[in-house]
Amino acid sequence: MINTSNSLYPLVFWAQTKEQVTLKVDLKDSKNHSVKFTEKNLVFSSKGYGACGFNEYKFELHFYAPIDSEQCSYRITDNKVEFFIKKLESKWWSRLIATPQKPHWLKIDFDRWSTEDEIIDDEKPRDIMEDYSKEFDRVQKEEFGYLKESAKRVYMIFYNLAQLIGYLYILIVMCVLYYRDGILSMPKTYESVGNAMKFCQLLQYLEVLHPIFGYTKGGALMPFFQVTGRNFILFVMVELEERMQTKPVIFYVFAIWSCIEII
Repeated sequence: MINTSNSLYPLVFWAQTKEQVTLKVDLKDSKNHSVKFTEKNLVFSSKGYGACGFNEYKFELHFYAPIDSEQCSYRITDNKVEFFIKKLESKWWSRLIATPQKPHWLKIDFDRWSTEDEIIDDEKPRDIMEDYSKEFDRVQKEEFGYLKESAKRVYMIFYNLAQLIGYLYILIVMCVLYYRDGILSMPKTYESVGNAMKFCQLLQYLEVLHPIFGYTKGGALMPFFQVTGRNFILFVMVELEERMQTKPVIFYVFAIWSCIEII
């Protein structure tokens, strides 16, 4: 990579297939451009609107592996400059440039993964996550240093963790009280963990929404009946009838519900 201290660099986004590399230069209204392809280099300079306003921007890339300079091409539009760089050998590159250190203006284009046919045809960009999921994970880890999880997956992890902590708390409190007081702790079960159980049961109504929004597979009807049945027992048969709250059956019901959710 050749740099000069006074040069201005545009943002460059890159993606690859086995056959080619695609570069997207974030430069609007490109004028007086100069492009030069060699076996392992690309030299570009142009005036246009970039990150520092209207100026002359330039960069030089020394590629990871040789390219077919005769088959390389580029396209200039009002919003960007695109390069379609043909690889000399059809194989994945572990990085774009020869040096391990990546300049700050060079980014990975996660939204677009071009094919060889797209060099000529302006088609709808393909989804890298669908077409090259393993390669997407690799280049994403190279760019950020870690794999970014989807919002749905992160949400489901925290939801299941909250449920696990809630029911585990209920079960531990019940076990500690039973270990200390024996069967005398059973009438105090609802008083001790009733509020925690009500919170966990109300939270489970989210499981009805998960399949509706595509967070989980299956239908919403079965979780609705299951959660509503439990809440009917808890809020109608137990909460509204104080005499039921001290019955030993509450201990067994809470223990069974907690074990089911934990296991």
